[in-house]
Amino acid sequence: MNINKISVLFYTDKAKLNKQNKTPIKCRLTFLGKRKTFSTGLFINLDHWQSKQQKAKPPNPDNNYINTQLSLVSQKINEAFLFLQVSNNIFDVEDIYFKYKGENIKTHKTLLEVFKLHNDQMNKLIGIEYTNATYRKFVEAKKHTSNFISYQYGKNDILLESIKMNFLKDFDFYLKSELGHKQITINKSIQRVRKIIKLSLAEGYLQKDPFIMYKPKRYETKVIFLTHDELMALEDHQFAQSRLTQVRDMFVFCCYTGLAYAEWS
Repeated sequence: MNINKISVLFYTDKAKLNKQNKTPIKCRLTFLGKRKTFSTGLFINLDHWQSKQQKAKPPNPDNNYINTQLSLVSQKINEAFLFLQVSNNIFDVEDIYFKYKGENIKTHKTLLEVFKLHNDQMNKLIGIEYTNATYRKFVEAKKHTSNFISYQYGKNDILLESIKMNFLKDFDFYLKSELGHKQITINKSIQRVRKIIKLSLAEGYLQKDPFIMYKPKRYETKVIFLTHDELMALEDHQFAQSRLTQVRDMFVFCCYTGLAYAEWS
């Protein structure tokens, strides 16, 4: 269940007055750092609006009606929010608004939108299911993806259904040519993007995987071996510091035994 909270704020649009010298009352929803503003269809005399209390005063038939309607709007919003929470699906402030209006929840989500929803949930689970290091890697992957979309398409984001398999091919080229990343690093970045696509499939935001035929590029790690003479020279060398001598001995031991130096404990 999504444990994030929703904020509901009513306010008056002082810049707009109708012929009765009344201003419209608007509602602002805030969820996961995103806002959705819409008109409630109600109008009020500015002198009667109490912004701190979110109520119309003094009590009279018109103000009582406004307060009742605002209470109903707030109640319907919270019911929509609760419904989306118990559905256990990923949702955002736009989904809450559509549910409040009785309309179908939008399915046309964007790549960065789902990326952010994924990362926000991951952030809440640091120390529970994920480490902070893993979370930071997905934050970095989202940043690279955002920059690539701007570079390649001249847009701030891209709809999920518009993504084709050449997206990863172009992304690979971008990371290599513009950022100078090695293939092993590029494959990791692509792997994280593919996880977001799989999440989108699971949540019903995508009908088919655009990357189903994609195969990551292979990379070979070149291992440089010391010659016999080089190894003997290293063994016979006298270091000025005992710490370096210890490191040398560990390295030589690994050379003879095949134990990876990184696994030494």
